[in-house]
Amino acid sequence: MAGFSTAVTGLKASTAMLDVAGNNIANSSTVGFKSSRTEFGDIYATAVVGAGSSNTPGSGVTVTDIAQDFSAGTIEFTNNNLDLAINGSGFFQLDDGQGSVTYTRAGAFELDKEGFIVSKNGKYLQGYGLDADGNRLPIGNMAVTEKESPPKATENIDLSFNIDARSDAASLLPTYNKDEPGSFTWTTTDRTFDSLGNEHTIKYNFAEQRPVKQVLNFQLTTPTNYPEISGIQLQAGDFDANGRLIDNSPATTGYDELAVADDRIDLSTVVYDTGTGELSFELKAWATDSGDVLVEEGGAALANLNTAVEDRYRDANEVRVYTVTPGAGSGTISLAGEEIQVSAADNTADGIAGLIAAREARILENNPSIESIQATTNAAGDVILQVRFKADEGDITPEPGQLNDPYPVTVTGNVTAAHDADASIQGDNSYRGYYRMYAYLNNEELLDIGKVQDPGKGTLTEPGPILVQFNPTNGLLREINGQAFPAGGQVPALTIKGADPANSLTEITLDLTGSTQFASASIVKGSLQDGYTKGDLIGVTFSATGEMVASFSNGQNKSLGVVAVATFENQAGLQPSGDTEWAATLDSGDAIVNPPGTGLNGTLRSAALEASNVDLSEELVKLIEGQRNYQANSKTLETMNAITQTILQI
Repeated sequence: MAGFSTAVTGLKASTAMLDVAGNNIANSSTVGFKSSRTEFGDIYATAVVGAGSSNTPGSGVTVTDIAQDFSAGTIEFTNNNLDLAINGSGFFQLDDGQGSVTYTRAGAFELDKEGFIVSKNGKYLQGYGLDADGNRLPIGNMAVTEKESPPKATENIDLSFNIDARSDAASLLPTYNKDEPGSFTWTTTDRTFDSLGNEHTIKYNFAEQRPVKQVLNFQLTTPTNYPEISGIQLQAGDFDANGRLIDNSPATTGYDELAVADDRIDLSTVVYDTGTGELSFELKAWATDSGDVLVEEGGAALANLNTAVEDRYRDANEVRVYTVTPGAGSGTISLAGEEIQVSAADNTADGIAGLIAAREARILENNPSIESIQATTNAAGDVILQVRFKADEGDITPEPGQLNDPYPVTVTGNVTAAHDADASIQGDNSYRGYYRMYAYLNNEELLDIGKVQDPGKGTLTEPGPILVQFNPTNGLLREINGQAFPAGGQVPALTIKGADPANSLTEITLDLTGSTQFASASIVKGSLQDGYTKGDLIGVTFSATGEMVASFSNGQNKSLGVVAVATFENQAGLQPSGDTEWAATLDSGDAIVNPPGTGLNGTLRSAALEASNVDLSEELVKLIEGQRNYQANSKTLETMNAITQTILQI
């Protein structure tokens, strides 16, 4: 009787169903496990000859497939960065080192003694290596190959700051000293590293240019030699009868050549006494203390005779000097728009000086550009009137006596006044917004930050200060070391030499972009340098795109590789091989390997594991169904047995 065979197939099918459900339940806590389900098919016996009858009872049931469910399990987070989970489709690729490749969703990895990333059963996680430029190399065993980070010398510094525009440069000490805070406006430091990883500091001192002009005096031994200034040999034809340097082009070229050779010199102040051999001149206010001026006689350098501080500088304020001569009777003096009536009784030197002094406060109130007015008498009975303008006004134009002079001094009646051009001093406010910038290694050694050798000495750079200028109208940086640039333009970079004691060839690029001179506190707005000391490995993390990043104690990170994720055209065709792993088959097709997050690949989660996708409630129901089916098939077998016994008793 065929019923026995049919019942047996039912018992076998039910047993398989119970086995699969039991296996699912047993692995409900297995990381990366994928549940299976039992699929059945009926059995019908057919004959080639005489087939077609519809009254075939069937021969039972068979297990057609134990299908795997590759749906994702829950992502559970851990405290181990080497625990990995794929958020989406794909498998980790493992190699046992003997040529066997398997695939898994269980990402509980660890480091072996050689630094390779391995699964719990010792198989190597596969991924892409990276070359020095970050390009992917062929797939291989992933390993933490970097146990330490070598030191890197500082090569770039980005420094932006604000210097308080309210600081008074006139209050600075006249002699600069790096150890005397009163001689510079502001200071800040940057941390740097040399090529051996030693830490150093670069200290920057900023000294605002004071409202003064530097005065220089030299003495030639033979007056007829004529001086050579900044590499330009001057001749007799370069001077007028009073010994002043003149622009006598094209007859002589000394004036023009010196203007090009050294733009720091105020050529209108160059005076040479051919009788005594005395040479004197001034530097423009912006160039004060920016370097030395080379003066030679017959190829031999001369020393500046101005060594005393009080002799080395003069105020950059414009000073107009007038000689006012009293007369008999009354008159009127008009001084910067203020009318001063001079009676016959006051028309004396003392009287006129007193009248001017009495009106000084009112004149200053109506003329903010004037700093002071001084009227004194001399032995000849004249009044010497000095009108001193504020330094920021610079050169007051037009010249005194012109019709459009904004600060005229005129007289009518029995008073005369004459402008004394020789005693007057031209103003120079070119210092505004200029700072001398010094840099020191560890506050000791003055560094070369781009100062060009003084004119006439060469074209190389040397240790010393450079000039940095801010636009005095808007506070924005506009010139660095002689290189001007428009607002919003590319800021020229500085090159620092000698800041690496371990390697004299190291050069540091300093970028001051974003620096300002506003009326607010002097602060560092941003400071960043790219050097670091030696570091030890402290951990490994993985990014969502699969990059394995090593972290070191010096704060550096380095990408060591990229995890490979494999996908299949038919993942249902994968063959389970134990340890929550699968092997590729002809049905699954070859693995398609790419980094996480590319194509259809899922992204990577570090410090996380994918739990089993087993649904315990569903599996318990299957147990009940399997038990019921088993009992029913057993009943079929029992019934067939009873029928057989009945037949035997006939």
